[in-house]
Amino acid sequence: MTAARRGFVYKEKTLLSGVDPVGRAERTADAIPVTDRTLYFCPSPLYGYGLGRLLARLAEVPHSAVLCVEAEPELYDLSLKNHDPVLAANPKLRLTDVCESAALCALVRQTWGARVFRRVEPVRLGGGWQLFPELYEALTEALRREIATDWGNALTLTKLGRRYIRNALRNLALIPRCPSIAKLSFGGAPVLALGAGPSLDPLLDGLSLRFGETLKARRGRPFRIICVDTCLPALRERDIAPDLAVILESQHWNLRDFIGCRGWGVPAAMDLSALPASGNMLSGTLYLFMTPWTELRIFGRLRAAGLLPPVIPPLGSVGLSAVELARRLGRGNIIVGGIDFSFTADLYHARSTPGHREKLRRHSRFGGLFNTAAFSPATCGLLSKTGLPVRSDPAMRNYRALFEREFAADPRLFDISGGGLPLGLRTLSPEAAFDALAKGEGGAEETPPAAEGLEERLRAFIQGEQNRLAALREILTGGASERAEQLDALIGECDYLWAHFPDCAGAGGRRPGPGELAAAGPAALSFLKRLRAEIDPALALLERTLDETGKEF
Repeated sequence: MTAARRGFVYKEKTLLSGVDPVGRAERTADAIPVTDRTLYFCPSPLYGYGLGRLLARLAEVPHSAVLCVEAEPELYDLSLKNHDPVLAANPKLRLTDVCESAALCALVRQTWGARVFRRVEPVRLGGGWQLFPELYEALTEALRREIATDWGNALTLTKLGRRYIRNALRNLALIPRCPSIAKLSFGGAPVLALGAGPSLDPLLDGLSLRFGETLKARRGRPFRIICVDTCLPALRERDIAPDLAVILESQHWNLRDFIGCRGWGVPAAMDLSALPASGNMLSGTLYLFMTPWTELRIFGRLRAAGLLPPVIPPLGSVGLSAVELARRLGRGNIIVGGIDFSFTADLYHARSTPGHREKLRRHSRFGGLFNTAAFSPATCGLLSKTGLPVRSDPAMRNYRALFEREFAADPRLFDISGGGLPLGLRTLSPEAAFDALAKGEGGAEETPPAAEGLEERLRAFIQGEQNRLAALREILTGGASERAEQLDALIGECDYLWAHFPDCAGAGGRRPGPGELAAAGPAALSFLKRLRAEIDPALALLERTLDETGKEF
């Protein structure tokens, strides 16, 4: 490492010009467009030239900041020793040597909070980025994906958060009579995890040819089948009974997945926030699990009461949730099929699924069978695992990327060659996959009953929630400003009433504090009025759940 009088050379690369490097950096900082809610990503800041000028300009925008990342250990030490202490103490600046994507995203969230930024802009104030250009570009893209995911989650919470909590409160009545998913075990048997993509059809045809009638009976199969609920009509048409169907969707259109399957004796795993009516569609054992859609204190109270079902991470897709459950239910290998994250010009899902049936029903001289999603401007052409062209949209590509991040490192997971995007797993030919499935042992696990004493605990829990809501309502209809501290505590405990409010789920993610409640400003009054409107429906829902607790359906 050699330092010229005004420049800087490292590993035979000129990182700072020998001609006025400070002025060059400051002119670059002056030329950067400054916008609010922007994270400026500065790779390899070296001596920090230009950062002071940039931070001075950011003083005009309250929610922007600068993240400096140095991947070279020697240069990181150089930056630590030479940065202006005043700049280092600025809350809008963070210097780090963290270069792993997930850890860097977590650091940003920890430093400035979630959903503060809306965009990431790279800032090159020197030439240090030349040492690791691909790494810095990858980190920039990772930060952009994380920000987009955070805002997507906030929009989902705003749109569906009320539905999630109301479904969960209704489904509490299932806890005394439905075992948790932790009670089910697939042992060491191999598991076939099925999605409803177009590649499901040739896969099921191949399975039928290989296993014949053995494929249809759960007890006679040498392997287990776990499927998403959208697969059920396609399996029913072939008389293939899965060992477990996964139900995740919270909205009523999910009931289409059970057309022709009502009363079918198939076990199901249902999320606590799923549509309650979906739990009554199949006649097999219903197991419960939980995917927390956001952080709520009521989850902690359920856990403390011993009522919270086993928790799996929120993966956004029922296909990913099915694979995660397959990992937890057994010790054997898991072969993934039909989870395509892509579609073709004529198929979005497999044959006999609700979407395909709807397209056949609407077929006429004026409307063909082409998949209109394939021609949307948002879709793009990609290559499947076999090299054939397929189409995919941004949401599916994000799910595919999440699938790879979550599951690619698991040595028990395999993918089947065919249609669909590569999943980052080891890929087996259909013949090799069928051979692996044939080596398992048949037989179904006995289903244990739900734990005893849950009904009494659930009743006590519901009554406690009712008391909490009644106390909150009393304060809001009396003198909220005089009891601001008690009101603040109850609002925090009843966070499921307001977590979906746009101003709480969006930027900042906060609600009025005790001082704002006592001052009764316009924003606080708006929040309290909306909060008051949520209490009576929640109380009515809890009363209905209390009446249904212990009843058989």
